[in-house]
Amino acid sequence: MKELLRQCGREREFVVDSAAVTTEEIGNPIYPPAKRKLHEHHIPFDDHRAHKVTPTEFDTYDLVVIMDESNRRILSRIVGHDKMDKVRLMMEFAGSNRDVDDPWYSGDFEQAYRDILAGCKGILNEAF
Repeated sequence: MKELLRQCGREREFVVDSAAVTTEEIGNPIYPPAKRKLHEHHIPFDDHRAHKVTPTEFDTYDLVVIMDESNRRILSRIVGHDKMDKVRLMMEFAGSNRDVDDPWYSGDFEQAYRDILAGCKGILNEAF
């Protein structure tokens, strides 16, 4: 998402971040196969480390995009069901009502990349 915003010259207008809803990966860097996929597609990234979303952090964002319905259930328990109106499934922005293909289980990082790219492009189309 950050790279798409940079390419259209609007990166300073948006805050884009990533957070987990569970603790398994807290403190870990980007997963090595995901890094390889980003390099393959010439997508720059920084030394991002996983952190768990907090209710305060959640409140600072206008839109929260989740990868799957499991994230929705867990996030609802973290922030409260009444705040979930700003949460949307990534693939909704790509015209689909399905989860992003999770490469942790499928091993298919290319499909996950395509899903996320389609969703991010849809977010841009909706925002502009």
